[in-house]
Amino acid sequence: MSLHNKICLVTGASRGIGRGIALALGSEGATVYITGRTLELSSKAPGSLNITAEEVNARGGVAIPVQCDHGVDEEIHRLFDKIKKDHGRIDLLVNNAFKGVGTIGKNTAIPFWEQEKESWDDVIHVGLRCHFIASQGAAKMMVTQKDGLIVNISSAGALFNFFTTPYGVGKAGLDKMSEMCGKELKQHNVTCLSLWPGLVQTEAIVASKESLEKKKGAGVKIDVSKGETVEYAGRAIVGLMNDKNLLAKTAKTITTADLGSEYGFIDVDGRTHHSMRCVKAGVAMKHPWLAALIPAFIKVPWAWLVAMVHHYY
Repeated sequence: MSLHNKICLVTGASRGIGRGIALALGSEGATVYITGRTLELSSKAPGSLNITAEEVNARGGVAIPVQCDHGVDEEIHRLFDKIKKDHGRIDLLVNNAFKGVGTIGKNTAIPFWEQEKESWDDVIHVGLRCHFIASQGAAKMMVTQKDGLIVNISSAGALFNFFTTPYGVGKAGLDKMSEMCGKELKQHNVTCLSLWPGLVQTEAIVASKESLEKKKGAGVKIDVSKGETVEYAGRAIVGLMNDKNLLAKTAKTITTADLGSEYGFIDVDGRTHHSMRCVKAGVAMKHPWLAALIPAFIKVPWAWLVAMVHHYY
């Protein structure tokens, strides 16, 4: 088990990507603090911290569930005080907590000027601001120990127009935070980066499958069946934790699929995912027969992709 004795924290791990990341880390023997507001299963939403903890332990990891509202600074501070008291160090922070799922669902079809202020507050407060507070807590320990990794779970919504204006602002801000924090931390041998999963088969996405597949995000038809499982991002992070040249990735934004290609891992169901930069994947959206003739290794450089969609002149 490659992460035995590693102390990790995954925020927002009751369900979705956070749960999947915790399971992948547990499979490698890590000690994983998992946070969220839902400690016990309820009728309000699927999953809970205690259920995730049981699954992590069954995989061979050590789960430590901590009920925490990441919208309250004092609770985040107490969380890091606990980790420091229990272990004196932290090797990995995954900033994944996000309050905006319900808000986004209610506001996607509403112009920004007609949305309630919660459309902004839910996404930015627990989805950007709380990640800054958590990164401060982790960085204080990591700088002292001269080692560590902070992963901010972002998305292509930072670059393309997905969902709502606050969603795009939040993800773009998170990527910029990763860049600037990563540059400051590099001299201390600490890495900070943004990770973009693709479409992920979370409980919320699967439940909304029918309505999502009737729409187009950024002009692309959505097919939930081709989405990543919730554990794929976790496998990407396990790869990062075992990367001997990890510091070279600090301050960067990286996709899970690109890491799958680099590190040679596949999804838990045996599928291989292609990066959004992959020409083959792009062509397949409209011309599957032609895509079959294109090698998967041909990718559009990041700079070209940004230039094609960016709003700066």
